[in-house]
Amino acid sequence: MNKRRRIYEGKAKVLYEGPEPGTLIQHFKDDATAFNAKKHALIEGKGVLNNRISEYIFTKLGEISVPTHFIKRLNMREQLIREVEIVPLEVVVRNVAAGSLSTRLGLEEGSQLPRSIIEFYYKKDELNDPMVSEEHITAFGWATPQEIDEIMQLALRINDFLVGLFLGIGIRLIDFKVEFGRLYDNDQVRLVLADEISPDCCRLWDIQSGDKLDKDRFRRDLGGVLEAYQEVARRLGVLTETPRPRGAGPVLVASNTPINGPVTPVNGKPN
Repeated sequence: MNKRRRIYEGKAKVLYEGPEPGTLIQHFKDDATAFNAKKHALIEGKGVLNNRISEYIFTKLGEISVPTHFIKRLNMREQLIREVEIVPLEVVVRNVAAGSLSTRLGLEEGSQLPRSIIEFYYKKDELNDPMVSEEHITAFGWATPQEIDEIMQLALRINDFLVGLFLGIGIRLIDFKVEFGRLYDNDQVRLVLADEISPDCCRLWDIQSGDKLDKDRFRRDLGGVLEAYQEVARRLGVLTETPRPRGAGPVLVASNTPINGPVTPVNGKPN
């Protein structure tokens, strides 16, 4: 393959120029980060698992007419995606109290929320992605009121689907983070789901045991990160075509600095 032009490198993924105008290649790395990259490790095989899990979920969402940037998986680590203008917001949907929500509101971790709650965070690494309100979003022009409404509707629709999907394989969806982008098609602009959906950006607990099957195993030094991701992939049935990736476990490395370029999801929320 000819050398591709790198457009952007984030904490967990790299974007390359795509084969056709309006497309990009999204490469999944093995890097694991937490606390805005203050904690960083390499976990061999994580990128392969996230690629397959995200492909599966995005494909299923497309089948229920949720618009996404996903086109197809190219290989073990890469996807062909549509180029979009990322809305500078991380959208967190919470079903169960955990992480920062428990800390902020003094809620017992694991307690069911009265209803699903949507939170917005401004994508700005140097500010540690602060939580913002709809007033902030519209005042600073990050999204219009109409876009906020559409984002919330899509987020809740995605949540309804994911809750059922994971429930069917014995997993409780605690919360998750998604991002959206503007897809320009001639004179038309529409919002689509972007980034990824994987254990990197979801909290997933085994229904029976309560075991964490997500990046909290890395954040909280619980060990077994790769094994947890493998278990999610196994239950979803996406490891049937390829051997299970193997690794010696996390290897601490120095933090990398992203290069400038189009925004792409790189943070590890929900926190």
